[in-house]
Amino acid sequence: MQDVIIDKEFSTLFPALGEQAYAWLEGSILEHGCREPVVLWNGIIIDGHNRYEISMKHGVAFSTVNMEFDSRDKVVIWIIETQMGRRNLTPMQLSYFRGLHYITEKMVQGTANQHSNKSENRHNVGFKQQTARRLGEVYNVSSRTIERDAQVAAGITAIGRASPDAKMDILSGKTRISRKQLRELAAGSEEATAEVATSIEEGTFAQKKPGAPEADGGSEPVNSDHAETLQIEKEFNRLTSIFSSELRNHAKSGDKVALRSAIRSYIDMLENMYKNI
Repeated sequence: MQDVIIDKEFSTLFPALGEQAYAWLEGSILEHGCREPVVLWNGIIIDGHNRYEISMKHGVAFSTVNMEFDSRDKVVIWIIETQMGRRNLTPMQLSYFRGLHYITEKMVQGTANQHSNKSENRHNVGFKQQTARRLGEVYNVSSRTIERDAQVAAGITAIGRASPDAKMDILSGKTRISRKQLRELAAGSEEATAEVATSIEEGTFAQKKPGAPEADGGSEPVNSDHAETLQIEKEFNRLTSIFSSELRNHAKSGDKVALRSAIRSYIDMLENMYKNI
């Protein structure tokens, strides 16, 4: 056991695990121990908050690994890159994190150019375009979508400054707001953003109806049924990847009890997934 630092920005950057996923992780740690290390940066947890919480709760030993980064912004980028491949995210969450990735990359570049001369700073526009194209390829969307996502992320961040709870309501899907409204808030006044945040907190915000199209087309035009199918496929692949890893570990150890437990957990998660379709 060892003391580590919980940083609120890092610990709340991504939505909390669902009850079933958390219960599965807790059961796995209780039965097999905490096999993945908690990742630290300067003593701060940047990956493994749930593993740490469960281990501390039950007195389970865990290991840590330290990573080096030049700044918090680079840590944020690493967390986004790491978690985007693991999580089953909603379209709004995907927009937010793609946009946040782009914004943070620009901040890192801006810091690097603080002491540059004017001719070097002229390359900033080219850097932004290159970054949008590169992230578009990473996330399989257009560079224009990445730029729009950045405006969405800026709008959600602005709401978060006025009310962290309102921000979480948007990201959790409890409050439905259009991307167009978020982009307008990003370019608007603090007073307008505060009004929206307050209305969300009070439950008086005029929400976007489920399934209603964006007024300006949103980001990538997509059929809602197709989008849902893609989300289901992504979640299935994620669960199967976790199970495959468990299967390989238990096959090496020859522990049939642990193997049966892993198979049962996988079946339970698939049945829950089936019920929610």
